[in-house]
Amino acid sequence: MATQSPFSWLEGLLQNLPPLPNLQPPEWAVDEAQRRIVLLLNHILMQEVEATSRLARQKGRVVLMQWRSFSVRLVATPAGLLDRATAQDKPDLVLAVSEESPLTLAQNVLRGDKPAVRIEGDVQLAADVNWLVDHVRWDIEEDLARVIGDAPAHTLSQAARNMAAALRQFLGNAAAADSTKAPT
Repeated sequence: MATQSPFSWLEGLLQNLPPLPNLQPPEWAVDEAQRRIVLLLNHILMQEVEATSRLARQKGRVVLMQWRSFSVRLVATPAGLLDRATAQDKPDLVLAVSEESPLTLAQNVLRGDKPAVRIEGDVQLAADVNWLVDHVRWDIEEDLARVIGDAPAHTLSQAARNMAAALRQFLGNAAAADSTKAPT
């Protein structure tokens, strides 16, 4: 017996919503969110020497990342970290996520799939960004251990890994059930 995903109605609802061009977060919230993202990315990059070395070679190069109406411009610093670029800075590389549906995008990411991305610009910069995506990982357990200790951090991390595995399995089963449904 094929089981339909409980999220299929939500995806249908999201796809049938009319575009809301005037619904934008306030500029200060976008600015603050981008600052926090840059801080997190730099924290992660500082834990990987090869990552900062690769980015240092790309100093001054600007990457524009886009998804729907959201975008952020990042520039590589001489230290091999990231900073926000200005809106006037011409991007050397544009990375635009092709998937429009937030639900489908989240499902793909939770399954471990990379989202489809349209890439325009410098090939070497794109290769270095791809290397970063493939090789740099945030050791959340290590950061958590600094705050609450090793044993509790390990326990929480293990619980999170188990929940993520269960969610991936559920999404895989739901996708398989959706693909085996007979067309009506």
